[in-house]
Amino acid sequence: MVQQSAKNITKAIQKHNWGRTTLIGLPWFWLALFFLLPFLFVLKISLSEPALMQPPYLPFIRSIEDGLVTLVVNFSNYSLIFEDPLYVNALLNSMQIAAISTLLTLIIGYPMAYAIAKAPQHWRLPLLMLIILPFWTSFLIRVYAWIGILKNNGLINNALMWLGITDQPIEILYTPIAVYIGIIYSYLPFVILPLYATLIRMDNSLLEAAADLGCKPWKQFLTITLPLSLPGIIAGSMLVFIPVMGEFVIPDLLGGPNSLMIGKLMWTEFFSNKDWPVASALAVTLLLILIIPFVLWQHYERKQEAKL
Repeated sequence: MVQQSAKNITKAIQKHNWGRTTLIGLPWFWLALFFLLPFLFVLKISLSEPALMQPPYLPFIRSIEDGLVTLVVNFSNYSLIFEDPLYVNALLNSMQIAAISTLLTLIIGYPMAYAIAKAPQHWRLPLLMLIILPFWTSFLIRVYAWIGILKNNGLINNALMWLGITDQPIEILYTPIAVYIGIIYSYLPFVILPLYATLIRMDNSLLEAAADLGCKPWKQFLTITLPLSLPGIIAGSMLVFIPVMGEFVIPDLLGGPNSLMIGKLMWTEFFSNKDWPVASALAVTLLLILIIPFVLWQHYERKQEAKL
């Protein structure tokens, strides 16, 4: 009887362990299938040599003679990226645009998130819906709409000339300003939503206690609200900075042919030049650059957890 009970307990523990392993293993399987394998495939192409064939790159294994396999690994694609000013400028320009866009979205998005978090309860959901509503429309259509707004005979220039502010159209479309406008408009919700989620959980009794001690509102914000909202600031910044680094649609449609960003350059190498190895090397380099802010964020989270 005791042996039977022990066997039942052992089976139950094994079943529990199997279920827990399955539950934990499914996300890892998903990441391996849809991230690791494609990344390894792109990495393999980046170490290949270009060729006028289909697919347009040479395989690693060139020949098998006398039982020996010849492997040819080409690192010249990576050296080209850091030696050619075109690729270096594209990387630096992408980082600059992503950093400035992230800062501008924070400056615009923080007051909006703060206002929604401090609004009466019955107003919060409608205000959040106004932020989320643009996602119900295609991203491409929304970017195309800005072409009609920013062009020389568009809504902004017609309004400025009607008000008498200017006598002739202002060149906005196909300039860096148009790129920033499109990026900020498209990615602003990605800053507002995590900031709102952080601010709504903040303990208001801290502000009340500070006010009772004579702390002014601006000092309350700098010493209490801003530090406590730092996780939302970091999360929103990463949700903007990372995708903007590889953005292609907005620079192509609003920035015109003179817009130089790494995403647009990858598109050109893949589909126009048919140079898959260089394009893959650009993709791997971009991924490695974007890992840095993610690692820093993880380091910050571990430090915060250690303090708690």
